[in-house]
Amino acid sequence: MTENKNQLEAVEHIKSDSNYLRGTIAKELLNDITGSITENDTQLTKFHGIYQQDDRDLRKERTQQKLEPLYSFMIRARVPGGICTPQQWIAIDDMADTYANGSIRITTRQAFQFHGVIKTKLKSTVAAINQHLMDTIAACGDVNRNVMCTANPELSTVHQEVYEVAQAISDHLTPQTSAYHEIWLDGEKVITEPAQDHEPIYGKTYLPRKFKTAVVIPPDNDVDVLAHDLGFVAVIRNQKLLGFNVTVGGGMGSTHGDPKTFPLLAHTLGFCTEEQVLSVAENIVKIQRDFGDRTNRKHARFKYTVDDHGIDWIRDQLAERMGSHLKSAYEVEFIHNGDRFGWRENQDGSWNYTLFIANGRVIDNDHLALKTALREIAAAHIGDFRLTANQNLIIAKVPSKQKPVINQLLEKHQLTSAISATRKLSMACVAFPTCTLAMAEAERYLPDLISEIEVIQQKHGIHDRGIMVRMTGCPNGCARPFIAEIGFVGKALGRYNMYLGGAINGNRLNQLYEENINEARILENLDQLLGHYSKEAEKNESFGDFVIRLGYVKKVKHGSEVNLKIIS
Repeated sequence: MTENKNQLEAVEHIKSDSNYLRGTIAKELLNDITGSITENDTQLTKFHGIYQQDDRDLRKERTQQKLEPLYSFMIRARVPGGICTPQQWIAIDDMADTYANGSIRITTRQAFQFHGVIKTKLKSTVAAINQHLMDTIAACGDVNRNVMCTANPELSTVHQEVYEVAQAISDHLTPQTSAYHEIWLDGEKVITEPAQDHEPIYGKTYLPRKFKTAVVIPPDNDVDVLAHDLGFVAVIRNQKLLGFNVTVGGGMGSTHGDPKTFPLLAHTLGFCTEEQVLSVAENIVKIQRDFGDRTNRKHARFKYTVDDHGIDWIRDQLAERMGSHLKSAYEVEFIHNGDRFGWRENQDGSWNYTLFIANGRVIDNDHLALKTALREIAAAHIGDFRLTANQNLIIAKVPSKQKPVINQLLEKHQLTSAISATRKLSMACVAFPTCTLAMAEAERYLPDLISEIEVIQQKHGIHDRGIMVRMTGCPNGCARPFIAEIGFVGKALGRYNMYLGGAINGNRLNQLYEENINEARILENLDQLLGHYSKEAEKNESFGDFVIRLGYVKKVKHGSEVNLKIIS
């Protein structure tokens, strides 16, 4: 698609003029007058997996002291499919102490995040990540980001094969610019004309917005595949991988007060063989490259390209580029989108232990020495670790003989304590104090809100029923709140929009129930709703299904309905 250059978003000019993501980043890293980097380079460092942030808790105080904001950086390490070795875990633990604020964060995209990295440590941190066979390129920015994959290996004997597909997609869609190695890893500088560097898939302006891909193995939908731009749903028959159903056009983000923005669930495009996966992925990305909106970033995600043109148009575009249409999709069924906690046996006789980690934050505090515990487990473990899309951790492929050793360490550090079913399903984004987009708390507040919800569930005799609660500090939806049974989206400090009606298998959007409410009103609503649920729910009826059946919200058919509140 050709746009009027004068109408292009400013970031499009930044990308075009960047010499394939170089900008003046290298120069800015040497500038010791400020802890920040320029606005243009801030846009470009996202493609290198780095976000500039500042401590918003201290922003007002530092302004009064006539100091610049307390700048630091978030660095995201890609982990395709969420699998890492114990040795890599120990390295990540070391990096958190050496370069960052001492904590590790497991993201909702199965990646690692470091927070609090100062500018003078950026280069050494990125180098250390790469030294341990991980990287940060394309962890952020207008490119395909970390490719997710179902984390539970006990589901099938083909899990490794499906994981390798996710890894191959990640490798194939990784930007080819040499700027990353040049800036961060002291690679050989490219001193020729910019055209000598080359991006065969993305071109010099990359994509209009971020692009997210997930691979999933039914019956689990632990990656929320329908919330992604591109999804590959494994089709398995008689324990053999036939190929993948392809889904397109999902995405969570919206903007408060703008009805032209909304979350969407993906459509099923068709079926492809394993051999066709990379071609499908590449050409879907190219369709978005060529037709995505570069004049309005709020309308630039692939979900809007699909929604505007229609699924049949996308299907024909893909067929034209590939030379043939995809085959019809197979029937698949998703049961739930949560994780499988505790010990579970794999088909090969090894074991996994899925550990709940509140909002993905791995840190030692007065209540729990989680970071220390996982380091000790990593030192003893000979299998692998798997980061889940729900911010939890699987200690995976534990041989039967080693299971007592791992279990002893779990018990030693009090990691086997009972946790409510609702808390296990909870998830939040980072929000304050570091996220520049946050309007309200999320990670720091949700655990306390869950405690209040547990009290209400206990009061009504339904403490054993898990209800999926997700919270974000803004409507960008990083914790995928718009498919939760109860979703909270930050509107202002201490105030949230409350959504109801998502499905436990991730195949239904929820709907706005009440807007801009504080904790007192949230708890008042929940007391009424959960009390009614305890009395009137049908056998095994989920809370999300219940609130739709009773008319608290309606069943959403399109994302444009999510923010339309029912007037009773």
